[in-house]
Amino acid sequence: MPRFSVIVPAYKVQAYLQESLDSVLSQSYPDLELIAVDDASPDACGSIVDEYAARDPRVTAVHLAHNLGLGPARNAGLARATGDYVVFLDGDDTLAPGALQAIADRLKATGSPDVLVYDYARTFWTGELIRNRLSHRLGEEGPASFRLTDRPALLGMLMVVWNKAYRREFVEREELRFPTGLYEDTPWTYPALLAAESVAVLDRVCVHHRQRRTGSILTTTTPRHLDIFDQYDRVFAFLGDRPELERWRPLVHRRMAEHYCALFADRVRLPRASRAEFFRRAAEHLRRYRAPGASTGGALPVSRVDRLRHALMGLGVRRLYRSLSVLRAAGLSAGRGAAAARQGLRETVCRLYYRLQRLLPLHSDLAVFSAYWHGGYACNPAAIEAKLRELAPGMRTAWICGPGHASGLPRETAALRPGSFAYWTALARARYLVTNVNFDRALIKRRGQILLQTQHGTPLKRVGLDLQDRPAATPTTDFAGLLRGADQWDYLLSSNRHSTLVWEKAVPAGYTTLEYGYPRNDVFHRASAADVAELRDRLGIPAGTTAILYAPTHRDYRRSRPDYLDFDRVLRDLGPRFTILARAHLTYGDVPLSRDPHPRLIDVSGYPSVEELCLASDALVTDYSSLMFDYASLDRPIVIHAEDWEAYEAARGTYFDLRTFPPGAIARTEDELVDIFATGHWQGSRSAQLRTAFRARFCTLDDGQAAERVVRHIFLNQPTNLPPSPVENRHPAPTSATTPLTTSALADLSPSLWP
Repeated sequence: MPRFSVIVPAYKVQAYLQESLDSVLSQSYPDLELIAVDDASPDACGSIVDEYAARDPRVTAVHLAHNLGLGPARNAGLARATGDYVVFLDGDDTLAPGALQAIADRLKATGSPDVLVYDYARTFWTGELIRNRLSHRLGEEGPASFRLTDRPALLGMLMVVWNKAYRREFVEREELRFPTGLYEDTPWTYPALLAAESVAVLDRVCVHHRQRRTGSILTTTTPRHLDIFDQYDRVFAFLGDRPELERWRPLVHRRMAEHYCALFADRVRLPRASRAEFFRRAAEHLRRYRAPGASTGGALPVSRVDRLRHALMGLGVRRLYRSLSVLRAAGLSAGRGAAAARQGLRETVCRLYYRLQRLLPLHSDLAVFSAYWHGGYACNPAAIEAKLRELAPGMRTAWICGPGHASGLPRETAALRPGSFAYWTALARARYLVTNVNFDRALIKRRGQILLQTQHGTPLKRVGLDLQDRPAATPTTDFAGLLRGADQWDYLLSSNRHSTLVWEKAVPAGYTTLEYGYPRNDVFHRASAADVAELRDRLGIPAGTTAILYAPTHRDYRRSRPDYLDFDRVLRDLGPRFTILARAHLTYGDVPLSRDPHPRLIDVSGYPSVEELCLASDALVTDYSSLMFDYASLDRPIVIHAEDWEAYEAARGTYFDLRTFPPGAIARTEDELVDIFATGHWQGSRSAQLRTAFRARFCTLDDGQAAERVVRHIFLNQPTNLPPSPVENRHPAPTSATTPLTTSALADLSPSLWP
């Protein structure tokens, strides 16, 4: 019995069907059966289905004698399903890479719920990919599985069948089947969610739902859209047969009203001759199935305007309803116009001021710095700013940041609030501009200004133009704007030859690359044992314990944070010798990685200096974060926790396979991660060998003098005369006392954890 039965109905989708079937059969999770149903399609869908069935035993081809519609076609596939869970996929949609593995993992983690709801993205014929705007309702916080009463907002999402996995025993117990007609998802999805004893969510895009330019039901004008009334009759008949579900009637009524209003507002779907009949029948339905609380919608908030629209439709006053719609559209347009006018006036004033400031002479002694989209004092710009004040005390420095970060600036550095007149003055008249991301898009670099782009990490994941074929990773990237910004760079700072080659191809422009190393890593070669001890004491790391810095990166294929370690379990298994410093990626803000306190779990997500966290720790655990390249300069153990490599690679793409060239041991599961530390792999001889090779490739320039090279070259116009010292001759800051394993103990370690 397979884990999944994937049912794919096909009718007039020959141009997309192969891609759809391939997306299922190429999944990294192979335990599936694919049931492809040819709904008597007049095109080549039938032969395509037969071809796939002939070459892959997991495919079952079903041919219907007559065209019955999407609902009956799904029923035909359901009748042949044998999997534990049933997944529906339309013949022009695709499963995202790694989707079934993610679904299987989530089902296991949530105790095999009746229904699992996952996310989707709309893929348009223009190539644009847009994630579901209600995906925030799929947050995985809270109980692993639940009843719908605990998460009623799920009923506010699109009522479709193809973004859910259904336990087949549950489907059979509830005798769920699809009716004929359009909107057949409605009388399936409502009963499934309402009747489920356990529901779970997966905050991940698993389906790419195709929005065709022509040929889909959403772009077809036909009186068949009146089928929607029969479908809601079925939903309320289901509620009528289940007295225990009567409390859901107001919310379902509210959702029905929204559905009717949306369909009536669509000028494409309803023929002109059918609009009066539609409104009349909608009014009849809203009156027939009305229940106390329907006007407010129960658990989901509803605006006053929408309540009025629902009421007018229920009363059947079509002319008044139309008048309200016209007035509402005019009001929204006027409101947007007023807001745009105010914003436009402010921008006009700022642009004019900036233009006037650009006519004035440059301040040759002023350098302006920024990091992480106007965040705090951090990263390469901070290290360069500090070295500049040391080597050129006559220079003035200013830092662009929000009010919340100003207190963290050095006393000698002026704070610039983004958008202020002082901000525009500085951008117009400072001779030097330094950032690790990008300055304001309105910046026009003047003749005589020097702009240094420091970047903020060695690229493992794809960047720049190399993301053009990864729309899921960068759905809103303006590649033309990226190149316009790069055209203003005078210098690009590189930490190694790998970075140089990547950036010059991914962001081609006329800048000069400076292979000087990363200034932010200079502190690794200047800190003393006393400095390390002071940092550990400040962070509250218990004396005598091994401190593991856990620093995962973000996921492009998820909106909310991914699942992290079971910290309580990991610390319990490792014992009192270990302490974890947990740091969330800056994308997720300062929200702690764990809600449950533990005496040996220290959340450092809000700590301002990641370099100090590196110094205070004895080992790094990360997944695909560029922090591993910086940490390798410390010559301390690194462990890679790569549970979702295939999904990460599919969504974002990488420049090399980290599994074949890691900086240390690799854990593919949480159990393996615990084993690596419990047995000593993390600090063994093989770990040291891998780290040595990694450092030789990526750390040749980080010797503690990168900031001085930058300052002397760019600000002082001096030859650097500071060639990097050989890696083997360096002595980075010492870690806390840690006893390595003996040779005899190392001999017993399993080789399966090494590449």
